[in-house]
Amino acid sequence: MISYIIRRLFAAVVLLFVISLITFFIFYVFPRLGGQTTESLASQFVGKTQDPNAIQGVIHRFGFDQSVWVQYGRYLKGIFFGYDYDNGTGLVHCPAPCLGYSFRTNTLVSTSIGQWLPVTLSLSLGAAVLWLIFGVAVGVASALKRGTWVDRAGMVTALIGVSLPVYFVGPLLALVFVVNWHIFPDPDYVKLFDDPVGWATHLILPWIAVAFGLAALYARLTRVGMLDTLNEDFIRTARAKGLPERTVIFKHALRAALTPIVTIFGMDLGFALGGVVLAEQVFNLPGIGREAVGAVGQSDLPVIIGVTIVASGFIVLANLVVDLLYGVVDPRVRLS
Repeated sequence: MISYIIRRLFAAVVLLFVISLITFFIFYVFPRLGGQTTESLASQFVGKTQDPNAIQGVIHRFGFDQSVWVQYGRYLKGIFFGYDYDNGTGLVHCPAPCLGYSFRTNTLVSTSIGQWLPVTLSLSLGAAVLWLIFGVAVGVASALKRGTWVDRAGMVTALIGVSLPVYFVGPLLALVFVVNWHIFPDPDYVKLFDDPVGWATHLILPWIAVAFGLAALYARLTRVGMLDTLNEDFIRTARAKGLPERTVIFKHALRAALTPIVTIFGMDLGFALGGVVLAEQVFNLPGIGREAVGAVGQSDLPVIIGVTIVASGFIVLANLVVDLLYGVVDPRVRLS
């Protein structure tokens, strides 16, 4: 098991290095292949003052006039050791991990992401708990009651959930539960440790909006996995030994059916942590996804790069956790 963990950790580190290389080339090298000049690339870091002297200063300070690999070395140095930026009035120290400096807002990208991250974490993790619990529960119930009204009701609900996007479910929930019935307050972000109850009540509708479609998908996958597993020989053997039906279902059948669920859950959670864009836009929550969209509209290149790296890191981390969970869910993985 130790060697298995070491291999996965090494693979994750290599993947993060490859992501940093690809990100650098996408934002610093590919634009030149598309026709941008060094001056036009530097102008994105200048801010509102676009005079030639400021652009030349950025070119010199950022090393845009040097080779690609020298620039990439500075890029990595900023991530691991920090960097000092000249904002025109003095030097601004960006501690590691330095994700850049936004000259449009005059703030460190890492500081901005640190302010947005709690919102995205709260929204993603809360929704993940809902879609996993309800999705798996409905899938198991549908598989055990195959062909009954429970199965049909669960699959019809799942079909509706898959068909309705967040930007439809979100406003509908707000209209019914906030505007008409006044059951929940307006969706907003309240700090968890300041007011746990307010934190949950303000985010319950965004959680439901995000979780509805994914829970439907998990219900269908769990139902298929359970139906396949219940026909396996080891299930018949477990029943022949006289094991209680609860043990057969939850210890043997469900555990074997969870492998594909763990895979897709890791990917979905990683993408959600990288920014639940639609939900944050619909409910006006200042998370990573909404701010990234704003950065694209303002051509704020450092913020776009920083969010890209953070989102990629979450996806790599989620896949690493999934690989490690395989050894828990399926012992055969530890032997491969």
